[in-house]
Amino acid sequence: EAVVQEFGPARVGESFGPTWETCWFKVELSIPPAWAGREVHFVWESDGEGMVWRDAQPVQGLTKEGEKTSYILTKSLKESEPHSLTLYVELACNGLFGAGKGSMIAPPDPDRRVTLSKAELVVFNRDVYELLVDLEILLDMAQLLGEENQRSFQALYTANQMVNVCDVTDPSTFPAARGLAATIFSQRNGESQHTIHAMGHCHIDSAWLWPYEETIRKCARSWVTVVHLMEHNPELTFACSQGVGELGLTPVLWQAQQFEWVRSCYPGLYTRIQDFVAKGQFIPVGGTWVEMDGNLPSGESMVRQFLQGQRFFQEQFGQICSEFWLPDTFGYSAQLPQLMRGCGIQRFLTQKLSWNLVNSFPHHTFFWEGIDGSQVLTHFPPGDSYGMHGRVEEMLKTVKNNKDKGRVNHSAFLFGFGDGGGGPTQKMLDRMKRMSNTDGLPRVQISTPDQLFSVLEKESSQLCTWVGELFLELHNGTYTTQAQIKKGNRECERILHDVEVLSSLAVAQDTAFQYPASQLQQLWRLLLLNQFHDVLPGSCIQLVVEDALQYYTEIRRAGAQLQEEAVQSLCRDLLQPEACSTQSTLVLNTLSWERTEVISRPGPDGTETLALVTVPSMGYALVQEPFVPPQPVAVRKQEDGSITMENGVIAVCLDTMGRLTSLQLLDSGRESVPDGCYANQFALFDDVPLYWDAWDVMDYHLETRKPVTTLLKPLEITLAGGLRGSVRFSLQVGKSSTLTQEITLDAMCPYLCFLTQVEWKEAHKFLKVEFPVQVRSTNATYEIQFGHLQRPTHWNTSWDWARFEVWAHKWLDLSEHGFGVALLNDCKYGASAHRNILSLSL
Repeated sequence: EAVVQEFGPARVGESFGPTWETCWFKVELSIPPAWAGREVHFVWESDGEGMVWRDAQPVQGLTKEGEKTSYILTKSLKESEPHSLTLYVELACNGLFGAGKGSMIAPPDPDRRVTLSKAELVVFNRDVYELLVDLEILLDMAQLLGEENQRSFQALYTANQMVNVCDVTDPSTFPAARGLAATIFSQRNGESQHTIHAMGHCHIDSAWLWPYEETIRKCARSWVTVVHLMEHNPELTFACSQGVGELGLTPVLWQAQQFEWVRSCYPGLYTRIQDFVAKGQFIPVGGTWVEMDGNLPSGESMVRQFLQGQRFFQEQFGQICSEFWLPDTFGYSAQLPQLMRGCGIQRFLTQKLSWNLVNSFPHHTFFWEGIDGSQVLTHFPPGDSYGMHGRVEEMLKTVKNNKDKGRVNHSAFLFGFGDGGGGPTQKMLDRMKRMSNTDGLPRVQISTPDQLFSVLEKESSQLCTWVGELFLELHNGTYTTQAQIKKGNRECERILHDVEVLSSLAVAQDTAFQYPASQLQQLWRLLLLNQFHDVLPGSCIQLVVEDALQYYTEIRRAGAQLQEEAVQSLCRDLLQPEACSTQSTLVLNTLSWERTEVISRPGPDGTETLALVTVPSMGYALVQEPFVPPQPVAVRKQEDGSITMENGVIAVCLDTMGRLTSLQLLDSGRESVPDGCYANQFALFDDVPLYWDAWDVMDYHLETRKPVTTLLKPLEITLAGGLRGSVRFSLQVGKSSTLTQEITLDAMCPYLCFLTQVEWKEAHKFLKVEFPVQVRSTNATYEIQFGHLQRPTHWNTSWDWARFEVWAHKWLDLSEHGFGVALLNDCKYGASAHRNILSLSL
């Protein structure tokens, strides 16, 4: 499509744009015959990311920020090689980290233009390059090994001799200078030296400061560069999980979704990748569909992440992953070890807990134990990064920083430009070749994830065990940021659950029913994509949010259609006009327990009417004459404007601002709200984090608490009782936001329901709702994936108060012996329980 366009002349110094546009350049090259025998490169530098195309195939990614600005045309120009050729350069008008206006994480500048600063045909002097790499390693050793280490002086004096021997105008002096360096590099280590397993990395966020569509090109630019490096470094292997990584070259790629994108959009490149997989050089690791958030997806969603990922790797590469790589997610649920083990994975790698703001995590290699006792061998690269550059300083840090010295003597080293892609460079590889076994430095070997974990397993007898969640003491705001994304995720998880339950029942009843497997897989993959660790947390640009919300809309639409088809098949006889009167209603229950609830159904005149119904678990009921509750809901307005509601199970009292002043369990007469306190109290906090605006809420925000007390519409009765009682009120929040809440109590229901609508127009503010309760416990319980977790309600230690804002799924509970209060939600994740106050972040 690009090559048939009409091209015009372009000059170095010209600018192109705006942001997210694509420009194509036709580059006609003519190599001078006088360059015979020389190494020739095509050099291209611009502010935008680029891709070199040759013979209709991508051959080299170009990223100035990723130190990839040249394409090797020939290592030694031969007379038989073409001297004239045409290349195409695809230029994306965005940088490696998008196009933030003023700072990297600022919203993109829509009018940014990228400048072409260099386009040249050059001779590359390989001998000079090798000399410079030698000198860099020696000078780093001299500077970093310390005055007490004789190797630092040996390196320093060797570098000095090289300068004396080398005449830069006389290439014949270069071999002697390089020989001096080789002598140092060939002096070997002792047997006890720490071994570093170098594994390349090219972490690519599936969406972050750029939209999903740009990620597809980032994958191609990064992976074609890796393949190109492998072709020039045949000893290299590549461990492939979800972004890209490599190792000397062992590139580490993960995210089956990214493979699928490349397979669809760049089939030629994908075929080359498959060839390297077959050769054992390109090694899939990771195991999930995308590098999902480690906290917020439901248990079923996490299972589907592994199911879709492992199935893809099995189908495409003939193997499943034995390692789970999740290096950049904002914390890790205590349920993950059990899920990993259930999906064939016993090894886990991350480094994100090195970002902890308060406490330094005490281990780099350990066993991680989940809530059921399942354990996985876990490794954090001691360099605390997945973007190393192969420098001496990084190798020494990896050894010095290792918190499990004496227990294990091997560790991972992930190198390559990441987050926005880019990956490893030839210089990184060449640095590490010089450090493979050099006295004074740790051993550096090109390795694979399996080799690393296999040796760690052999050394594991003295390892410690960490029980429970791996909580990241940072980015707590991601539990709440972008409320519509959080709501879409929870709703779509529920929709897909219901579709599968009803479709399974339908096919069990009628084998003619076609189970919608392919449609469900497509919808699940859309949902799983949106669970990527910068999308579901809300730490992405507006373009990504818009894409994500559109995907949720599609899941809702298609899910509703599939649900309707399943119900029509499952209940076909009951839905016939003659099978039931016009007064009957078919009610389905997709949960695994019998439910008695008040529902709303259309009446004979088209208006909504209420009915109290009982429906069996995973079943349905045909409701004709709804039964009458043993005690209807009573709603009464008091003289002071407060309103009481009672249904025989609980009794509540609300003041004119909608705050709960009393919540009683009638059987016991136990009061839940402490004297003088208000539950359902909205509170507004300042939200001004140190840097990561969409990610963080800092502990000092708690010092800025302001109760929301500006009443717009006082409490009024909207349903007077019977099957349902309800009241409504409105508040002003901050300077220009409004909040309207309807509080309902249904017959026979043991809980009070709060339907809350907020028109949010505040900046750098944080809205919560608080429920002080008359319960005393040192621990609160929070729902997580397929289970629950207890966290302290006190701040005795730094580990306790660092969890001032935590995540939960559908409920949190504070209980003592014989009594407790739970706070449930249908679309929120941020929460806290300090002392006796349950708080939900809105």
